[in-house]
Amino acid sequence: MAIETKERRTVEEEPQREPQLGAHLVMQALVREGVEVIFGYPGGAILPVYDALPSYPIHHVLVRHEQSAAFAADGYARATGKVGVCMATSGPGATNLVTGIANAMMDSIPIVAITGQVPQSVIGMDAFQETDITGITLPITKYNMVIRSVEEIGPAIQKAFYLARSGRPGPVLIDIPKDVQLAKGYLAPRQELHLPGYRPTIVPHRRQIRRAAELIRQAERPLILAGHGIIISGATEELVRFAERTQIPVGLTLLGISGFPASHPLCLGMVGMHGLAHANRAIHEADLIIGIGMRFDDRVTGRPSEFAPHAKIIHIDIDPAEIGKVLKTEVPVVGDAREALRLLLEELEPLEHDDWLSAIRSWYRPIRTEPSGPDGALQPQYVIARLHALTEGKAIVTTDVGQHQMWTAQLYRCDIPKQWISSGGLGAMGFGVPSAMGAAIGRPDAEVWAVVGDGGVQMTLNEFATLVDEQLNVKVAIINNGYLGMVRQWQQLFHNRNYSETPISSPDYVLLGQAYRMAARRVTRPAEVDDAINWARSFRGPALIEFVVNQEENVFPMIPSGGSFRDMIDDYRIEGEW
Repeated sequence: MAIETKERRTVEEEPQREPQLGAHLVMQALVREGVEVIFGYPGGAILPVYDALPSYPIHHVLVRHEQSAAFAADGYARATGKVGVCMATSGPGATNLVTGIANAMMDSIPIVAITGQVPQSVIGMDAFQETDITGITLPITKYNMVIRSVEEIGPAIQKAFYLARSGRPGPVLIDIPKDVQLAKGYLAPRQELHLPGYRPTIVPHRRQIRRAAELIRQAERPLILAGHGIIISGATEELVRFAERTQIPVGLTLLGISGFPASHPLCLGMVGMHGLAHANRAIHEADLIIGIGMRFDDRVTGRPSEFAPHAKIIHIDIDPAEIGKVLKTEVPVVGDAREALRLLLEELEPLEHDDWLSAIRSWYRPIRTEPSGPDGALQPQYVIARLHALTEGKAIVTTDVGQHQMWTAQLYRCDIPKQWISSGGLGAMGFGVPSAMGAAIGRPDAEVWAVVGDGGVQMTLNEFATLVDEQLNVKVAIINNGYLGMVRQWQQLFHNRNYSETPISSPDYVLLGQAYRMAARRVTRPAEVDDAINWARSFRGPALIEFVVNQEENVFPMIPSGGSFRDMIDDYRIEGEW
């Protein structure tokens, strides 16, 4: 990885005797915020900032498409816990960031997007490459702003980073007209921020904690549903202690994966539409649901009126807008997940739920991982199971969106926080490879696997060039079934096998990888799987493996959209009542 090792300097140590261009003040403000990496793509309206960039100790990663810059900043933030930064020019450069910004908003990821803008004198005149990017991104940012003068640069960037990382994290966009970048001035010193309308509650109210504790004592069949908030708040240790003290099993949302160790006896694995059968049945039979750092989205609840029909709800979340939005909540607890768990640990004595845990264990059914399917075709579940075994479950894994994502969520059992990176709320195809780039930049000593489908990877093939340029230790595992697999599965199950526009062709991935100067192999038989994975792991740097798998393999279990646990379909019992 080509990160320069310039000696870091703080802006405060270098008093400015002469006024400097706004572009230099932007870079100085970013250095002051601790920024080490920017993912971006230059263009005319942001060119002064790029002109200043080489003078500062920030590594710039030149992506091949601005959407990948936003996705990479997202992956960097998830893997490191820091704020990810992406940068683009005005017009198409800025609009190409939109999908990645929306993804960060839906999944509560702290990123700061910096865009160039046409000079203020021509804003509103339909100038070349002018778009109202703050207007466009208003619904998908936590905050956005236009910097109108050089004096605003320091305060605006300080505010942007504070808002991105505090409370419920999210994306912030800063739009900087070109005339501001070229104006001269001084960087305003850091000041204490006063934002009267923004006061996130970190420590929950003790009364609500005591009410929650009393419900937990009374419950016979309690269940914890842990979400992304556990990872964001760094609450894994507290969650483990809480679950062990109370002997309450833990189900994980898609983004909650890695927030509680998969190998822990109390971990039930993923819940929801493609969650494990015993975990979903536990929700159906529970008399108390404790949702922590999750928002009860539709992929978890299915039909809300039939979700956990026997249970009262305790909902712990830092965002009060999420509480009661989907389900009636018996005890709302507004605050940081880690702080809430610490207070609950103070209130609760050891509890036992042996009969409940035994019942859940009796419902357990493993996901099938046979090597071969019909006609000896390689099974995708086997590939993921072997990837987990050979990496010992220690790699950072990113995914695109689709069947491969669900198989990986089910079978790559994560014990380490921040090792699972996937697009949840937005469900954005094309996320896997660029988010792996960001993770690898942020954690250069880690082994990173991007597990992608043949649909999603074709949206970001151009980033193979970035992997090679940066010599990132990213291994790309393409699960190639010749279909847009998840859509095809729905067509099979709910649209009479009318495979309308879901068969998809692919390039020769081995030749393509080689064209990008990337080591590449193809696997078609189970006997080749271990050797290929071990080959990719035997050297640092990018590698590509195409796994040609059974074309019509489906992801089970599955609860149809808008259905309930009783509508669950799986490969043991295709349909019917429990």
